[in-house]
Parts: sequence; structure tokens; C-alpha cells
Amino acid sequence: MQVAHQLRAAILTRKFAPGDKLPSGPELAKSFGVARMTVQQAIRQLRDEGLVVTRQGSGVFVRERTARPVGLRPHVEQAFKRSEVSIEFAGFSGETLHGAIQEPLDNIRAGKLVPESISVRILIPDTSRPWSLPCRVDNLEDEPLFRKRADRITSRHAQAIVESVQELKDLGLVASASAEVRICGEPPRFKLYVINGEEAFFGFYPVTKHTVALGGEPHAIYDLMGKDAELFHFALSDGEDSASGQFVIQSRAWFDSVWNTVARESA
Repeated sequence: MQVAHQLRAAILTRKFAPGDKLPSGPELAKSFGVARMTVQQAIRQLRDEGLVVTRQGSGVFVRERTARPVGLRPHVEQAFKRSEVSIEFAGFSGETLHGAIQEPLDNIRAGKLVPESISVRILIPDTSRPWSLPCRVDNLEDEPLFRKRADRITSRHAQAIVESVQELKDLGLVASASAEVRICGEPPRFKLYVINGEEAFFGFYPVTKHTVALGGEPHAIYDLMGKDAELFHFALSDGEDSASGQFVIQSRAWFDSVWNTVARESA
């Protein structure tokens, strides 16, 4: 885990740039003072996270940052090592963000991380209005019971983030900290994260038929499956004129434009 963490940090801070070849297994083993098998396990973990790719006969390379699926958690954890942290999220429930952000927030409480400011903004759907998706399978119509269920899930995760950030401020562990939730129409067909204004993570929600228990009865629903959404990573560090950099810039502009036109839920 320590070897994987150090290599991940080197990749995220661009000590190893996209397309770069990592040192060989024996070189890494010697550099870290560990067994070669340990290095292989660390590389396997980075490969599972989508950070590196193994090319037969050539070695291990850092993946290109555009158009590739990635895991969100390592990037969020890395973002919290900065003195100023900002996270914007637009999507269905914020469940994935809650899971990714919880450990860094716990580390602040434990004194392991010391950012000076934290800003979190969350855009979630309006559960009081009928939805075109998710919808019932039998007639493709809105299901109020499903919206009530979604409201409980969304409120649980979004409010937990708000309360955790506020607690850090109340305890005096962060000089400036805010977390706010705003309501934005019906569920989007995608999820978007903007991290520290420099990275964007985007993925489409797959629409999947499954059965959920509502009011004690099974209901077949066409649902937006957030946990099955593959995220793709775009970075401003690839150059403002690059496709990746432009995606980050446009994502920031889109989020701000929507944020300024919707209702405030909680602060």
C-alpha cells in the first residue's frame, strides 16, 4: 500500500507524466527497498485504478489523462493535501462523493491533513417534481414512491457531507469551511465532479432495469446506476488549449451557470 501510495502521488503530481514509462520492477524494488512481488502488487493496484497500463514486452506506462476511466477516491484524497480545497458535484445522490470525501475529512480531524479552507458545492435533483427518469418499467411513468426513496438516499449522503464539513469549522480545525446543497430540476443523465478547479471527472449514468421494494411491494424501475458509471478524467495541467483543459474550463463555467440559477437547499 505504501509503494502504491507513493507511485500514485508521483503520477498525480506529474512526476510521471501521461505516457511516461515507469522504472522496471527490479528498479522500483531496489528504490523502495521491497521485494519485487510487493512492487507487482502495487502496480496491480494502480492498474485497477486506471492510472497505469501494462504493455506486453514494453513495460508499465502512465495512462493518458483524457478519455480513460478512473477511480475518484485517490484524486479526492490528493486534493485535500492542498491548502485550499474546492469540490463541485452535479449528479443523482452524492453517494460516491460521500464515500470518497469521508476519509480526508476524518484525517483532518485526526490532524493528518491541515487545509486552510474547504468549499463543497452539491447540485442534486428535485425529488418533489415528477421525473422522466428514473421511471416505472410498465408504463414509463414517474413513480412517487421511488422519488421518496431517492430523497432519503440523497438527503442522507448530502447532509452528511454538509455536517462533516461544518463540524471541522466548528472545531476550529479549518479556518474557512463551507458546504452547500442546491436543488436542480430532475436527475441529470451524467455525474460531474470538479476538483480544485483544475480537474474534472465526468461519467454517464447507465440506465438499467431492476426491481426495488417500494411500500413493501416490488416495483420494476428503469434506474440511473451511479455506481456503474465510468468516470473519465480531464486536467487543466494538460494545457488550457488542449481538449482536456478545455473540458475543465467548460465544466467550471457550466456548474457556475447552473448553480446561480437554482434554489438553495442548505448551508
